[in-house]
Amino acid sequence: MIIVTDLYKEYKLSKKQQKEMSSNTDVAVPVNKINFECKPGRVFSLLGPNGAGKTTTLRMISTMLVPTSGTVEVCGLDTVKNPNDVRKKIGFLTGSTGLYERLTANEFLKYFADLNDVSKGDFEQRKNHYYDLLDMHDFANKKLGELSTGMKQKVNISRTMIHNPDVVVFDEPTSGLDVITAENIIKLIEDCKTEGKTVIFSSHIMTEVDLLCDDLAIIAKGDLLFNGTMDEFRANQKADTLTGEFIRIVNQSKN
Repeated sequence: MIIVTDLYKEYKLSKKQQKEMSSNTDVAVPVNKINFECKPGRVFSLLGPNGAGKTTTLRMISTMLVPTSGTVEVCGLDTVKNPNDVRKKIGFLTGSTGLYERLTANEFLKYFADLNDVSKGDFEQRKNHYYDLLDMHDFANKKLGELSTGMKQKVNISRTMIHNPDVVVFDEPTSGLDVITAENIIKLIEDCKTEGKTVIFSSHIMTEVDLLCDDLAIIAKGDLLFNGTMDEFRANQKADTLTGEFIRIVNQSKN
């Protein structure tokens, strides 16, 4: 369970940044007092155009950023008061996660398993499960710096799930990937839902949203424009397509 309450984040802008952004204020607000809940056994999608505040929101949920104000609760734990406990509950996957390129896939996964106090037996079982699922056995002992983009993302998928998190956060995880690797991630999201995990993901690919999403929120320039179920979104749809409806809602906010 994730509960986001009046979540707000601001950054101080330098004079150079103000000039580059043609800003009349010395503060940027990527997330502006938004509220939503993500429930176990359901997939929640966070949608918005580039610069909407999606990644900032997900990073606050994952304890990588501290809110300026407002709160985030993950499995009943406050992300600011109990960040270490929250991290043990979360798996975070993005298309741009860095890897320790001198380590092999096996060494990398063992490192993250040890960080999360995963027992040797559980580690071997989960590792073998994801190696089978993602067809990783052939490069298990290769250094990460030698792997292709798709192979690296498979390692990241395994790293995300090796501690069996209750909450999984996906930040545009299929961006720039080949079709087969993207399908692996979609399968992972479906499995997480079946297992009763709480899943939140951001995406700009509406076919993925249509396929996976139970609940969604749309944000633009940090403001929450829609928050409800996918059924409610479709019931209130005025455009011909889901993509068209998303664009309509975002453009309407500019007026």
